[in-house]
Amino acid sequence: MSMPKTNLKFVCNNCGAEFLRWQGKCSACNEWETLEEIKISSRVQSSKLKVQSGGVAAQLISLDKVDSKNFERIKTNISEFDRVLGGGIVLGSLVLLGGDPGIGKSTLLLQSLVGISQNKSLTKILYVSGEESAQQIKLRAERLKIKNEKIFLLAESDLESILATIEMEKPNLVIIDSIQTVYSDQIASASGSIVQVKNATESLMRVAKATNVPIFIIGHVTKDGGIAGPKTLEHLVDVVLYLEGDRYQSFRILRGIKNRFGKTSEVGIFEMEENGMTEVANPSKVFLEERLEGASGVAVSSIIEGNRPFLVEIQALCSKSYFGYPKRTSSGIDLNRLNLLIAIIEKRVGVDMSQFDCYLNVVGGIRIRENSVDLAAALSIISAAKNKPIDDHTAIFGELGLSGEIRSIPNLEKRIEEAIRMGFDKIVIPKQNSQSKLKPVGKVKFIEVRTLKESMGRV
Repeated sequence: MSMPKTNLKFVCNNCGAEFLRWQGKCSACNEWETLEEIKISSRVQSSKLKVQSGGVAAQLISLDKVDSKNFERIKTNISEFDRVLGGGIVLGSLVLLGGDPGIGKSTLLLQSLVGISQNKSLTKILYVSGEESAQQIKLRAERLKIKNEKIFLLAESDLESILATIEMEKPNLVIIDSIQTVYSDQIASASGSIVQVKNATESLMRVAKATNVPIFIIGHVTKDGGIAGPKTLEHLVDVVLYLEGDRYQSFRILRGIKNRFGKTSEVGIFEMEENGMTEVANPSKVFLEERLEGASGVAVSSIIEGNRPFLVEIQALCSKSYFGYPKRTSSGIDLNRLNLLIAIIEKRVGVDMSQFDCYLNVVGGIRIRENSVDLAAALSIISAAKNKPIDDHTAIFGELGLSGEIRSIPNLEKRIEEAIRMGFDKIVIPKQNSQSKLKPVGKVKFIEVRTLKESMGRV
């Protein structure tokens, strides 16, 4: 006969770490008095063949009989937002939007409600705020010139009250701002702790699936750039979006990290203005429109965000160093990558960079994660050091190896098409990228290079 057996474990309310024994200090997050005792009941079986789960068997369905038609979606009528979502908001989905404080998360969602409410089938949209009062949200809406009778406000942070309101009012869409402020009295933990955030997300997920109501939850970002809460939080939700950018810059990038209903790594470009977020339909033009022609230390390259290429301007400045250790500063490109490029320039090209303080910047506050701009960044540094400008009509693509060789890059055709569309007639590409696949376009000249030293005399 099987007998129930009770196990004990201790869970940290701050970081979610689990321990078999109680201890005063959590060894994972170094917080004191945060471990709570949790009882786990399991059933020990006397027979390996007989299973006594106590549950009810579920009905199976053949994979061939599953309906694979497209999910019903709600359009936000903001094309950049819909692009990242995969075409719109899927009914019954749970979407997590993360970003730094003040980056524009609440503003973007509030603006999207205007387009969403144009759908005649939607009659009630619920905006739940645990951080601001209804009057504060009203002031933001007036600043954004938003006035809509379908939007209803709820200033509440109690999870049970929020779930009861959703069940009773039956809204067509729910926004939770933010998930870190939602708490449950049934959990012995402070508001915003790992346990509270995870419990609230799980409860909202069950409600979304049971009622077929899409729910947006806003999440704060930690110092490390991740959404505050356990990493499992991102596994619980259907869609994870990040709103990135420098809060002191005007441009914002909405990046799709996870999407169960569409493509991942898609991006939408926005510009923060006085009246809220506006879409940037042609990012390449915006990032290049203030470019100063004939200036040294300036190069143009391309990055791929999702399936979308756009051009970026890379600026370098080299000034004489009056100290024994020259200064290196970068914005938009990892500082370690800058140091690597400078080492390659010194070793493989012979340019003495020890006498220069070097500053590297990507215009517009864009953060570059790929290495396809290595060649453009290196040539901009050399151009600044020698005070010789690069031709204004030249776009430069290529990854730089430690031996000074130019390595091939993916999606070269897309990058070239974007450069040609923006009027560049000279395009520097790696020799390893086969030119046989490239179709000649008008007077556009392709310059194939093998090494960094070779490329110096051809731009």
